[in-house]
Amino acid sequence: NILNFESLVATKASRIREAAGTEALIADFGMRRAQGIAALQASRAAIIGGFNSTSNVAAALLFGLEATGTMAHSWIQSFQDELTAFRKYASLYEDHCVLLVDTYDTLNCGVPNAIRVAKELEARGKKLLAIRLDSGDLTYLSRKARKMLDEAGLDYVAIIASNQLDEWIIRSLKEQGAGITSFGVGTKLVTGHPDAALDGVYKISESNGRPVMKLSENIQKMTLPGKKNILRFINGDGKFGGDAIVMEEEDGPMDEFYHPLFPEKKKNVKEFSFERLLCPVMVEGEMRISKVPVQEIAAYARSRMRILDDSHKRFENPHVYKVGISKKLMNLRDAVKKEIQRKYRKQK
Repeated sequence: NILNFESLVATKASRIREAAGTEALIADFGMRRAQGIAALQASRAAIIGGFNSTSNVAAALLFGLEATGTMAHSWIQSFQDELTAFRKYASLYEDHCVLLVDTYDTLNCGVPNAIRVAKELEARGKKLLAIRLDSGDLTYLSRKARKMLDEAGLDYVAIIASNQLDEWIIRSLKEQGAGITSFGVGTKLVTGHPDAALDGVYKISESNGRPVMKLSENIQKMTLPGKKNILRFINGDGKFGGDAIVMEEEDGPMDEFYHPLFPEKKKNVKEFSFERLLCPVMVEGEMRISKVPVQEIAAYARSRMRILDDSHKRFENPHVYKVGISKKLMNLRDAVKKEIQRKYRKQK
């Protein structure tokens, strides 16, 4: 459950980061949309995938994440008017004040009232951190709001956007020149939209030193037997060049690896360097690795993503990253498969 769900959300977060660029601030706003306690896992995975912070205070406390957030429309609606609501909020959070400007009319009262409160904060030696747009034409509104803020001498005030954002919408906003520097992403992050689930499964591959596998009429559901490792190859440009699933005792180098379903398809890696990816995590019920802070995991993920060629990160028609198996593993798979088929044919 943890591996599947967090991998799904971290992947979505990584795609959103790719679209937003390295400079944008991105916050996880998804707690209300996640499935119960999964909101905690989603916040952790979002940070690993490249987000800066989360509005989930419980997750921030549990995992040592940066907590962030803005006011809600309900805050503004609970006051007699918008300006009073802004002023009260600014008095409570004068060092971290973000004003939501779209409750009634973004350009005619929301932004003007935010500018007024920003000037009042300046008079107290404080600064308005940002305004947030949560509806409407985000490109149009952000451009207009940016112009109004700049003309008021508030070029330091950032503009945050939210409202059903994902990597596609964020990329479009940037291409249109929207005046947005920060994003709050919720629903489509924590649900992994449009992929509702990541179908990782647990299958045993070795029992007491004996290689085992699952057979299926669907060849794609057959498993690979034996104790294994993964070799990741690095090409001459210093980029990841493909992964080979190999037997544990295989340590490279190797000339080529094979497509698991179509052995006539193979990738030449003779000139590539490589690294082994897997190490023991738990042995006989005892942890063999130390617990790592989420921020360290996120930094490692970022460093690895930089080594992945941009062609694999395209949203449209990405270049397929090659993953295959070694000749030795292929031979073992075929041998175990034949042994199982022979055994159960006899029983019939």
